[in-house]
Amino acid sequence: MPRSAIGALSVPLLVVLEQVGLLPGGRQYIDDAVAQLRRRRDQLVQPGNSAEILARRIGRTIPLVYGGGPVGAAAAMRWKCQVNENAKAPAFTNRLPEVCHNEVAGWGQHGDVTRQVITLVQLRHDFEHPQVGRRFELVDDLVGEVMAAIHEVQAEGDGPLAQLFDLVLQGDFVSLHMAAEAGVDPGPIAALDYIKAGLARRA
Repeated sequence: MPRSAIGALSVPLLVVLEQVGLLPGGRQYIDDAVAQLRRRRDQLVQPGNSAEILARRIGRTIPLVYGGGPVGAAAAMRWKCQVNENAKAPAFTNRLPEVCHNEVAGWGQHGDVTRQVITLVQLRHDFEHPQVGRRFELVDDLVGEVMAAIHEVQAEGDGPLAQLFDLVLQGDFVSLHMAAEAGVDPGPIAALDYIKAGLARRA
């Protein structure tokens, strides 16, 4: 399944980019990412790990995942898709600073509803612009009262690629724990199969 092949799909491209001179040090980025993924994996396979705890805290609420800058935005989209496909649950995403230009204006009027159903998950990393970090703080101030909870997930690792994949792996594990909590099989995606079959019949 494509969702399980993110490394196989991305690493060859990074190697090619290095070979043609567009990504100097590409192999080192990859090595650093692999090292961080191994460290994170060793943490996430332990009982009571952070992904298991976060999945339990999200529970039956809908995760809204915010990421800052390109690294955070890419990771947030991955989290959304993995929750959708693995846990068969709704999830939504946006990126900072974009959130601060429009979406944040929509939080508050329906707070009695949103605080019961939406959990905000903020993906943080070391390569955010300082103003993005400040925006996260200001968004917290504005939406804290209208969310079920706000949780922060911090990336680790050397370099932006390592931190991107670190966030991705944490999200993958969270989505799998959400699936386990809900008693659903993360493999098959009946809704997508239904759509594909319907389109094929009309072709």
